[in-house]
Amino acid sequence: MASSSIATKGRYDVFLSFRGEDTGDNFTSHLFAALPNRGDEISLALLNAIEASKISIVIFSKNYASSKWCLDELVKILECKNCNGQMVVPVFYHVHPSDVRNQTGSFAKLEKKLKMLPE
Repeated sequence: MASSSIATKGRYDVFLSFRGEDTGDNFTSHLFAALPNRGDEISLALLNAIEASKISIVIFSKNYASSKWCLDELVKILECKNCNGQMVVPVFYHVHPSDVRNQTGSFAKLEKKLKMLPE
């Protein structure tokens, strides 16, 4: 029953979170171009788009965690996952999944930011 309400709630099928500096001219630009009806690129509009999406794809790249925008998006994405059951699909672009999971290297900042999530 919850999954049907999630499906009808989502205005967007996918929200794409990425660090343009790392992946914008390569992988992400091709993926982004392939997605129909791309949305606005304004901060409030982005947060609303995350809430209104059924799925968020997070493209973790070398400098993803160095971007305040990306970290803010990630917090919102995980909040929607925890509160609304939104599906999150991680993509690891030239980074090892263990760096993200263990919050090492450029992902060491994640722990502080993720502590802001509601329980």
